[in-house]
Amino acid sequence: MPVHQTVRGFCIGVSAAAGLLVAGCGSQGGGPPGGMTPQVSVVTLKPQAVTLTRELPGRVSAFLVAEVRPQVSGIVKQRLFTEGGSVKAGEPLYQIDDAIYRAQYNSARATLQKAQATLEAARTTARRAAEMVKIDAISAQDNDNAIAALGQAEADVAAAQAAVDSSAVNLAYAHIVSPISGRIGKSSVTQGALVTGDQAAALATVQQLDPVYVDVNQSSGEWLQLKQEIEAGRVQAGVADAPTKIVLENGETYAAEAKLQFTDVTVDPTTGNFLLRAIVANPNHVLMPGMYVRAIVGEGTMPQGLLAPQRAITRDPKGGATALVVDHDAKVEVREVKVSRTIGDQWLVEDGLAAGDRVIVAGLQKVQPGMTVKALEVAPDAAAEAGKPASVGPAGSTDATGK
Repeated sequence: MPVHQTVRGFCIGVSAAAGLLVAGCGSQGGGPPGGMTPQVSVVTLKPQAVTLTRELPGRVSAFLVAEVRPQVSGIVKQRLFTEGGSVKAGEPLYQIDDAIYRAQYNSARATLQKAQATLEAARTTARRAAEMVKIDAISAQDNDNAIAALGQAEADVAAAQAAVDSSAVNLAYAHIVSPISGRIGKSSVTQGALVTGDQAAALATVQQLDPVYVDVNQSSGEWLQLKQEIEAGRVQAGVADAPTKIVLENGETYAAEAKLQFTDVTVDPTTGNFLLRAIVANPNHVLMPGMYVRAIVGEGTMPQGLLAPQRAITRDPKGGATALVVDHDAKVEVREVKVSRTIGDQWLVEDGLAAGDRVIVAGLQKVQPGMTVKALEVAPDAAAEAGKPASVGPAGSTDATGK
């Protein structure tokens, strides 16, 4: 091969290598290739009315609970209900062998009839004595004795009537009925069991399950913080029967809304919590006593709340919250912010950001504080999805309010 061709090829190779080296060095620079301004998506913060809620753990409890116990002793002759079924108030549940109580009732009635017959005879005697004493046919003492005998007969009738009433009550107690309407659980006794009138164990339990109570516990510290915010005027207190959402164990929201009924006046010294009770309709008996649920309770309204998308707030290694903001000169500025709670997919900002600030929600990895950027405005809901720019126009050409 000629020498001049070899030299020419060598020079071309050196030139190509030098070009690649220069290109490689250029790609290691801090700015974008070709000097292009990086593009980011921003959301302009605006004050708005924010409903403050608190998600609290709770348990379902029955609206009414009645433990069925015997009031007389005897052998259970028959169980008259289906376990787990529905019963109505006054519906018979158990029949206790009432032979003894029926005999006592019949005996008391017979005693009453005897006393009534004696009373009728005493009345006749007293009436005749009153007539005869007028003509001195009998002495005044005999008349007084007749009057006393009439009073004694009347007292005997009253006592006999009380004995009949008492025996009738005991006879009725042998027929055990449901005190309330609701669902009845399992029976603790079967036919042939001996029960006593003073036993501690219930025969069965009836619970009214529509509506039901939801008992939740709130920290006294959270309540004090809310009260301070209300007194400071930042939050408007909610109404007493504010709607409350119930979230089931599987994460689904219960169809009917509950209403807050009352707040307990005592703090549990062992937990530092106090009780909140809500009532909710339960026509299909989805909520069962003892079931664990979560209640989203409305605490009040913040008229001038400031919400920032969660994508805009990052945490440093120490746990502090920061946000990148595009200022009026289209430069990136880092802000230390204070957030208190999440409202949907947004943070409630307490400090560090103000109305009109444009926080970056997409493109955070491409920028650093002090860099000049091109900001595109996005809707807050779009920022929660993927931070894709909306067709609003460059934020760099807008004012602080995004207008």
